[in-house]
Amino acid sequence: MQRPCLLVGDIGGTRATLELHGRRGDELYAVHAQEYPSGAFAGFDALLADFLGRDAVRTAGGIDCACFSVAGPVEGQASVLTNLDWRVDAAEIGARFDIPEVVLINDFAAAGHGIDALGVHDLGVLQRAVAQPHGTRLVVGAGTGLGVCVLTWHDGAYAVHASEAGHMDFAPTGELQDALLASLRRAFGRVSYERVVSGPGLLRIFSFLQDHGAGLPSKQLVAAMQKQDAAASISEFALNKLDPLAVRALELFIEIYGAFAGNMALASLARGGVYLAGGIARQNAAKLADGGFARAFTDKGRFADLLRRYPVYVVTDSRVGLKGALAVLRRHLR
Repeated sequence: MQRPCLLVGDIGGTRATLELHGRRGDELYAVHAQEYPSGAFAGFDALLADFLGRDAVRTAGGIDCACFSVAGPVEGQASVLTNLDWRVDAAEIGARFDIPEVVLINDFAAAGHGIDALGVHDLGVLQRAVAQPHGTRLVVGAGTGLGVCVLTWHDGAYAVHASEAGHMDFAPTGELQDALLASLRRAFGRVSYERVVSGPGLLRIFSFLQDHGAGLPSKQLVAAMQKQDAAASISEFALNKLDPLAVRALELFIEIYGAFAGNMALASLARGGVYLAGGIARQNAAKLADGGFARAFTDKGRFADLLRRYPVYVVTDSRVGLKGALAVLRRHLR
């Protein structure tokens, strides 16, 4: 008897989302979806057991295959998440939960696979330019960490190449960023871009500016940071211009984000377009569009004109990674 269902998941350091899809021939239909706070579980097995125990999932039938995108490097179909102490192993998951085929992919590789499933309404334009047909694409995204993948045209389709470029050495571009690097070096020794261009990185920039004499946060912001995610509070107060220190922190964050994306665009010659994915880009799309990101992105001396010819988009669809995982399963089944 054919098992009718496909399971996909987007497993991050802060949140994890699982979706079950049924099959009618070549057509898929949604059965059940659930989002979890990753830190509420001791490991991925416990989270998956909770999902599979849901009534809608138990009554849907067996699972034919699964694809999980994970926020960490995948080697031998196993991964340890970079910002969460979880080990995820495809073979162990398949054996424990009776899933015949389990595939693991890097979370930004999954986003790369999902780009072709996006429509124009899923993309905000940061830099308007004409993409070269079949040109190399770049996907960059800050969230709990900093992800990167590169897409190259091969044999009639885009091939997706996972990357850990977010862990490259942070390269400051001015005196203030020099001082930021020196401050972070005292805390971490080596400083990667992910230490700066991420949710925790925004909080580090905010604390650095405060220590550097840029001002003090308002009482309202301090209270908000104590009640909810501190980086999200900084972003919210900055977007609404409720706190000058938050505004400056987000501006500096976006400058560094733009410079990093420009570096990656030069490294990959991303003539097919640069796509900013991840929660921070979605939540701060309006601020990204006000010019600071693009100025830093193109501030590359003799290569500034080249980078101005690369289209840059914000991916506004939070399901791009899940769509990518489904695309991987579709190809796997074929």
